[in-house]
Amino acid sequence: MSTSIDQNGRQYSRFWFILTLLLGTFTMSISQSSLSTAYPTLMQAFHIPASTVQWLTTGFMLVMCVSMPISPWLLNNISFRTLYLADLVLFDVGSLMIVMTPASWGINGFWFMMVGRVMEAFAVGVLFPSYQSVLLTITPEKDRGLTMGIAGLVMGSALAVGPIVSGIVLKFFTWKSLFIFFMIIITVIFAIGALGAIRDVMERHQTELDWLSVILSLGLIGIMYVINKVGKQQVDWGSTTVILVVSALMLAWFVIRQFHLKTPLLELRVLKTFNYDLAIMLTALSYVALIVTTIIFPLYYQGVLKLSPFASGMSLVPGAVLLSLLNPVTGWLADRLGYKPTMLLGMIMIICGWVGATVLVSSQNLVVMIICAMVIEGGNAFVMMPAVTMGANSLPDELVSHGTAVITTIRQVFGSTGLAVATIVLTTAAKNAQQRGLSSLSANLHGYHLVFIMMVVVAIVGLVMALLLRDESQRK
Repeated sequence: MSTSIDQNGRQYSRFWFILTLLLGTFTMSISQSSLSTAYPTLMQAFHIPASTVQWLTTGFMLVMCVSMPISPWLLNNISFRTLYLADLVLFDVGSLMIVMTPASWGINGFWFMMVGRVMEAFAVGVLFPSYQSVLLTITPEKDRGLTMGIAGLVMGSALAVGPIVSGIVLKFFTWKSLFIFFMIIITVIFAIGALGAIRDVMERHQTELDWLSVILSLGLIGIMYVINKVGKQQVDWGSTTVILVVSALMLAWFVIRQFHLKTPLLELRVLKTFNYDLAIMLTALSYVALIVTTIIFPLYYQGVLKLSPFASGMSLVPGAVLLSLLNPVTGWLADRLGYKPTMLLGMIMIICGWVGATVLVSSQNLVVMIICAMVIEGGNAFVMMPAVTMGANSLPDELVSHGTAVITTIRQVFGSTGLAVATIVLTTAAKNAQQRGLSSLSANLHGYHLVFIMMVVVAIVGLVMALLLRDESQRK
């Protein structure tokens, strides 16, 4: 990649800029899915139940969803160099709080640890849509597919790599070593960025922050909280229903307000573009397939095949490697063959993977299930980032940051919802099957079978949406 000119008129290396940007985002993104393997260790260290320790992931996702819509305003009002470096510092400080938490504090120590986790989540939530907006802005439209394919390494691979990294670290070190590992890498990346690799590359348009919109966007937390509550035991349906209604009203007010503000916090008029709307749904459904694969398959490996947490994490490696290798290739294909054929191929692969898992789940064969996961994750590479790029190409340049914020937020909501529904189906079906007299193994297999059937249906819906894509040129 050649040199470019930043907003201050100075030359910079696009290669080192993009590499530093993606390395920081990749490392921070791993933290989203890395803690599931550490749950038993943390439960024992802090003497807390599973329902409490899950907040390390649930709370992370809630805060991410709220910080994502703020990213367009931050990009418009703050130097990208300042924003990126501040994000790294915020993540590092949050990780330091976690590392400094004494396990002897018990439940109080856990909630102190949660404050650090929230800081990490806010940093990731701001950076996730921001890095995509920056890459799309600084890359010529004809090369966006390849660039975003490389960026897909961050989004897809980080989710799959998280449990693998944590499984390896926890096998040899304590749980705090996982966060120390993150801190060391982020600190090195901060130094590289501060020394000149990261530049101010985004044109800014100063606006006032609409605080009422920020407050109303907190309705997302309520919606996500309810989604994660449904299906769990002893749910207080009275308070849960109130939270759901209030949160839905807040979000409705947020949406209406964005259409009436001269400079909205989040420009929702992007939703008036047909191909962009389909792009949102395609990237969301492919993300559901990816997150369900990376969470539900390890549960199958441990619960049915009786693999250790380390072995189940390593079983995700082939799919993660294939996803990483295919992402740049699919971006190149999208630039040359078009987005519709590329995404149709991806959705067909995802369908084949889930059909294979559905048919062969009872075989209890590790190799077969790894291959099914590889096909699903490989198909994801043909859909997720090409859909993001196609959506951005259908928008004017000044709306790209808003477009990526909307698409990233909706993808996160769909991913969380899909995982929650898959978990509910799995646990409920297994429990009902056991009550009918089936053995524990048969009941679990029945639950996984229903989850995989559900994902086949989700993938078929995605295929229909890919078929509806307009063949109009994506060049503006």
